Amino acid sequence: MDKPKPDIVFHLMCFMMKLRDIVITPKSLLDAADIRTGQSVLDYGCGPGMYTFMAARLVGPCGMIHALDIQPLALRKIAKQALRQGMNNVWTIQSNCATGLDTASIDRVLLYDNYHMFSDPGSIMVELHRVLKPDGILSFSDHHLKESVILEKVAHTGLFKLMNKGRLVYTYAKASHVPISEG
Repeated sequence: MDKPKPDIVFHLMCFMMKLRDIVITPKSLLDAADIRTGQSVLDYGCGPGMYTFMAARLVGPCGMIHALDIQPLALRKIAKQALRQGMNNVWTIQSNCATGLDTASIDRVLLYDNYHMFSDPGSIMVELHRVLKPDGILSFSDHHLKESVILEKVAHTGLFKLMNKGRLVYTYAKASHVPISEG
């Protein structure tokens, strides 16, 4: 299974993400997720929280943001910033796959710019399918992958149906009929 990167690598990734966010703004991705007041959102692979806090403002105090990452340093930064900003609707989860969330409890999953790093993306997609509500949305973006790879990998699971293909974000609905694995 995946393991946390050394802190120095995490700091370098944060710097690179700040540069990326100049070109691809977090708001442009979140707009495609159609996050609404009162919703429950999972920011899967949240890193330092560039989407977490913007989403927390969108869901408001009645909504909930679950920021999940494998990196303890990322989660400490998010918890500290949430406390500083008085955001009681941000919760952190340290994990390399399982969320610990209830089945069908999440309205939106943000899976941004990390799919290419997963050693076992299939297990993660199964977990995301499990936690999404029946009408839940998977908002997916990974600029490290070609469009054809994204469309093939996510469709191959049979867990999600493509609803919309934007310039940067692919919006998927939760498939109601999950394929039965053979063997």
